[in-house]
Formats: sequence, C-alpha cells, structure tokens
Amino acid sequence: MYFGAHVSIAGGLGNAPQRAADFGCEVFQIFSRSPRGGAAPALTDEIVKNFLAQCKEYNQHAWYIHTPYYLNLASSKSHIRNDSIRVIREELDRGHAISATAIMTHLGSSKDMERSEALELVSDGISKIMDGYKGDTKFLLEISAGAGNVVGNTLEELDWLIREAGLARNKKIGVCIDTAHAFASGYDMRTKKDSDVFVKKIDTVLGLERLGVFHCNDSMVGLGARKDRHDHIGKGEIGKVGFQALVRHPKLHEVDCIVETPTPEGMKQDIALLKKMRRV
Repeated sequence: MYFGAHVSIAGGLGNAPQRAADFGCEVFQIFSRSPRGGAAPALTDEIVKNFLAQCKEYNQHAWYIHTPYYLNLASSKSHIRNDSIRVIREELDRGHAISATAIMTHLGSSKDMERSEALELVSDGISKIMDGYKGDTKFLLEISAGAGNVVGNTLEELDWLIREAGLARNKKIGVCIDTAHAFASGYDMRTKKDSDVFVKKIDTVLGLERLGVFHCNDSMVGLGARKDRHDHIGKGEIGKVGFQALVRHPKLHEVDCIVETPTPEGMKQDIALLKKMRRV
C-alpha cells in the first residue's frame, strides 16, 4: 500500500511528480485538464517523455487522474451527458498515454427524473465510455456521499451500474472508495471490527479485484450524514483507529491511498501519519 495526495499540474504536467515528492507522496493524483472546463492541453511526445522521466526521478510508484467535477452522466440534458461521456473517454485515453494506473469520476446527479431512469442513463453512459477501449488505464466509479440525488452512493448501486453497462467481466472497470463519502453514506469503519465488515462487504458485493484505489479522507460529518465534507486523518468522525485498521488490513496491501484533505500542510501530515500506521 502506497500513499499520496492530489497535486497541481500548474506550469505543466511535468511539475506534478516533484510536487508529489515534496508532499512525501509515493503515488499521486492530478487533474489532466482544468476542472472548471475548456479543452485539455495537448499531450505531446515530449511532454509525456518528460513527465515519465520526472515520475522515475522522484520515485513515484503510480499516478491517477481525477476527471473534472462538472461532468454529469445522470443529467436529463443529452448534450451534458454526451459531453461528459466524451470528456471521460478522453481522460481514459490521456491516462493511457501517460501510463496512469486509473482515472476516477463522480457520476453526477439528476433532480428531474425518477432515480431508476437516471441510473439507466448513467449505465448507458458508462457503456459508451468503455466501448472499444483498448488502453491499459482503468476506469473507476467513485462512491458518492449520498447527498441529494447523486448517483452511486452504495456498493450495490455501483455494482448494478457496472453489470447493467454489460461490463461485469471487464477487468478495466472498477471503483474508487472515498472513505469520507462511504462513511457519509452509512458505511462504518471507525473500529477494526467495523473496517473488517466494510472490507468484507466490498468483497461480497463487488469483489476486491474491483477496488482500484482509496481516497483516504476523514469526515467532518457523522455516519450516514449524506454530506461530502473532508477532514484530515484522525481529526474527523472516522478517526485514527479506523484508518489504521484499513491501512493494516491484510486484503488491502495492494490498494493505493490518495488523500484529498483540506490544507497542503495538513496533507503532508496525513501522508506521514498513514506511513507510520503502515510501519507499526
């Protein structure tokens, strides 16, 4: 299990590995384009070569891409769904170009249709994103905190989306478990026993082979509060005991952890704390 953080690509993609190393990262996550919109910057052969060289120089074991936040596969507006499908597929292809382990995306929400209809639209979008994809980078569906009409807040719903998209046997699709989101959606992990139950649930519903990466974030809100509020490790409602149990879980040794906590200095401390938990 390696630990890292979401880092900026300001000034160019090749700057991200050093920034990651400055945080104490062993792995890292980026946006490959502006999360606010606009065309993605070109990935020339020179840019990719430099980026990979920097990853090697700064001893980064893996890197991940988070898609922009504005995407919505559950929108009632077809042009929004189609743009979301296009951008996510572009990110998959960009991920393959820079040898990213995986990309992950929020699935979106819908306020003006039945949930069953929204889920069908999302599964259709996932199917279209993966249609004909031959790259090595995996596509991960991120569990949501369950606020409002957001899709994908349960393991069962994520599993249904993958199966309904016709991808049950496709090894290039999986899930990203954000601990803060999962906790807010009702999955307890505050004790070793709770964590064991949670990991067993993931395995039973999805299969641990579908677990692509953890977003390791503590939660400012309580269990089942259905709000997305990240806190630093050990400062929130999940607490140090819960994260220590996940970090040391024998079935999770191959799963990387990315922190997306509120402040840069806090992220450095979070990574150092997680490393310490791993060693003890």
